[in-house]
Amino acid sequence: MNIGIIGTGYVGLVTGACLSETGNNVICMDIDEVKIENLKQANPLIYEPGLKELIERNTKEGRLHFTTDLSEVVRNSFIIFIAVSTPPNGDGSADISAVLNVARGIGEYLEDYRIIVTKSTVPVGTTEMVRDTIRGATDVEFDVASCPEFLKEGSAVEDFMKPDRVVIGADKASVAGILKEMYSPFVRTSNPVIVVGIRSAELAKYAANAMLATRISFMNEIANLCEIVGADVLDIRVILGSDNRIGRSFLFPGIGYGGSCFPKDVKALVSMGKQMEYDLRICRATDEVNAMQKELFWRKIKGYFRGDLGGKRIGVWGLSFKAKTDDLREAPSLFVIDKLVSSGASVCVHDPVSMENARKVLGNSVEYVQSNYDACINADALVIHTEWNEYRQPDFDKMKKIMKSPVIFDGRNLYNPKRLRDIGFKYFGVGISNVNTQKLMK
Repeated sequence: MNIGIIGTGYVGLVTGACLSETGNNVICMDIDEVKIENLKQANPLIYEPGLKELIERNTKEGRLHFTTDLSEVVRNSFIIFIAVSTPPNGDGSADISAVLNVARGIGEYLEDYRIIVTKSTVPVGTTEMVRDTIRGATDVEFDVASCPEFLKEGSAVEDFMKPDRVVIGADKASVAGILKEMYSPFVRTSNPVIVVGIRSAELAKYAANAMLATRISFMNEIANLCEIVGADVLDIRVILGSDNRIGRSFLFPGIGYGGSCFPKDVKALVSMGKQMEYDLRICRATDEVNAMQKELFWRKIKGYFRGDLGGKRIGVWGLSFKAKTDDLREAPSLFVIDKLVSSGASVCVHDPVSMENARKVLGNSVEYVQSNYDACINADALVIHTEWNEYRQPDFDKMKKIMKSPVIFDGRNLYNPKRLRDIGFKYFGVGISNVNTQKLMK
């Protein structure tokens, strides 16, 4: 099939690269000329395992192309995906102006029948607005559909190639059939292709993200209670995960979720409810707990130093909001680092892949080092924000020797608390029983 992708962020680029891998002819379009020139050289400018190799292979084979010309995409693509950004407005609602601008442009260039698919995460009713916008610019026949993505940063290529399910929102059986054929190579192991109405497909993405975000916030609330009553959230997680009704996924407490999806999608869902005069109280609480979780982690650090961080040297491991990505959007690390710097601490940071992105955000306010151990040299404490594999089994004896004080604040519970304390570290995790923790969080 001839397929067009408008927007080359995480979603658009992964979608385009993966669809070209199964033999489709794909054109990816973006208005960012620098980004497109880099993509033509197989340089995606984002870190996503396996993505660069897909782009290199399919560009070389002539199946994957990049352009800044919208008319080229519309002329040469039978199925056109809209995958542009839908950032949050000030009130938390999704800004769909870019989606509608693309729809307007498609209408202006449309000459033959096309299927236009919203791939961006959009509020309920947006795909109908896309249809109305295109229809206002052309008399040519076309159809619209919604195919929300369910990709996790850090495993987006794997998620697309081997999806748990594919959701197709369509009003016509013929359109659904074409999209099912396009997705068929990815569901050969019988994972479901679920065909629903367009509005259900649009809402499904928000509902899925909100459910996962709620599990995270729920476990963080339980973790906070564990610290107060003297229980251990690591035990609670194992017990909950052994219940088949609950399952083991998304039960890891920490310093809160971040990234490009969960924060904005939960807020957007709350905003949709407000527009309908319905208060989504659980979603609202999920967002509030997530914001508080970062604050509570900071309070532990501040409390340990009795509010005086002036002149203290703090090492930081991990900047991205999760492992296997260089994405710093809504990363808890930025909140904590800002608090540290504002309190007069000298902050030394390390991340396996996010350092360049961090420089754009943090500037010269922190020191950047090449090795995670370098961040520990003469450090009064080490703060861990991201669960990179490189941090899971470090040389603790070496760390203890080079740190000024063997103190670790672990926002991801990477280590065995008893072992760390037995070898002489003061160790503070999330939801891990420690008689001093409640005092620090006040």
